[in-house]
Amino acid sequence: MAKHVGVKLPEELYEILKKGRSVAVLATFSDKGVPHTTPIQVMYPKGYESILLSINKSHQGYLNMVWQKKVMLCFMEEGNIAYSILGRAGVVRAPSMVHPLMNVVHIDIIDIKSDCSVLSKVDSGVRWSYTSWEAEELSVALLNELKEVAKTL
Repeated sequence: MAKHVGVKLPEELYEILKKGRSVAVLATFSDKGVPHTTPIQVMYPKGYESILLSINKSHQGYLNMVWQKKVMLCFMEEGNIAYSILGRAGVVRAPSMVHPLMNVVHIDIIDIKSDCSVLSKVDSGVRWSYTSWEAEELSVALLNELKEVAKTL
């Protein structure tokens, strides 16, 4: 059963996001009401009340969030961490200063709920690796951009 957590990132999720190795599932709706999910791996917390993320400007998830504004982010990590965050999206930088196809988005947290179950627990979240040194270089640069934006926004 879901439990309301509040509007601030729980400390455990905040620390996970600061490491830059998490994957969230971004849920959006199109203007026709069609649901869409997108895995997001370049994210960084801006304090405890918002999250910055980097996303391709032509991705359907990005197009939906620009139109709809409201989004959900779902996080599942080892240690039985399971949270869903309802937020309001706003474009901070288009294009990214790192790559012309990427944009920086700010998600203001509206509500957070714990999705931990009494029947099961999350033993491990999504684990990933880079496909090439170029992919790692780009991802690291995008994450560093989010860290800089978090300081100045």
